[in-house]
Amino acid sequence: MSLPIPSLNWLRVFEAAARCESFARAATELNMSAAAVSQQVRALEDRVGAPLFIRHAHAVTLTDVGRAYLPGVQQALLTLRNATEGLFGKAREQQLYVQAVLVFAHGILTRHFAAFSEAHPDIALMLTTSQDEVDYGRGYADLRVVFGSPSAHGAESDFLLGERLYPVARPGIAAGIAAPRDLLCHRLIEVSTHRAGWAYVFEALGILPAGARHAFADSTVVAMAMAAEGVGVALARAPASDKAMAEAGLVPCLPGVEVAGQGGYHLVYPDRGALRPPARAFRSWLIELCRGL
Repeated sequence: MSLPIPSLNWLRVFEAAARCESFARAATELNMSAAAVSQQVRALEDRVGAPLFIRHAHAVTLTDVGRAYLPGVQQALLTLRNATEGLFGKAREQQLYVQAVLVFAHGILTRHFAAFSEAHPDIALMLTTSQDEVDYGRGYADLRVVFGSPSAHGAESDFLLGERLYPVARPGIAAGIAAPRDLLCHRLIEVSTHRAGWAYVFEALGILPAGARHAFADSTVVAMAMAAEGVGVALARAPASDKAMAEAGLVPCLPGVEVAGQGGYHLVYPDRGALRPPARAFRSWLIELCRGL
């Protein structure tokens, strides 16, 4: 015996609460009361026979079952919305869902999306960021920008950018670094999610990093912010990190000294032939943009 399909409104409320990680914020978005959101989520949980959220004092997080359920719900709502607007809607705007690793979203997409928007005013970008492989699988996305091996995230992919690594710091710190070995006199800010870090750079430069001191961050954007506060020396990952570096007021410690990175950024998706029109337009634009960077 098949389970009856849940109420569309329950699913809409579930999706908003999952995305906002808050019944209160979902209520504001949906023009409902937080109590009504909670009641409809509870009704959906009763229907499917499993808890979908873990309730906290001021927030909610998805259970493992809820996390597995979310992408299918988002895809179904998107399909229904597009079918309705395409046939009956007056608005010409189309939603485009893109997920990207944080430094690429911050340093490339936010800098250049205005040009895409001018060329495609009918496409509305919904951009989310990720830092680890678990995040890449959460939620629905037309396209994903990942770093490293693309095959783990999508059946088809396009290479976008490589990276160049070089040390950066506040001007006062950078001025005191005259040779690569001088880097060991400072705390080195390591991004824990990257395989090509300081050890890789020192090996490429022929230096033994004996006695190196480290601080750790989970993203290049945060590493740049730490360097801006004088914590130590960070690694630029150009060109994706150029914006974060400029905003932090950092400069190269050893101009002209850089190391080619090990990996690169890729655009991934399940099937090129099945991409929706806004995704096809964005894919073409992004590939052309990255060729010029």
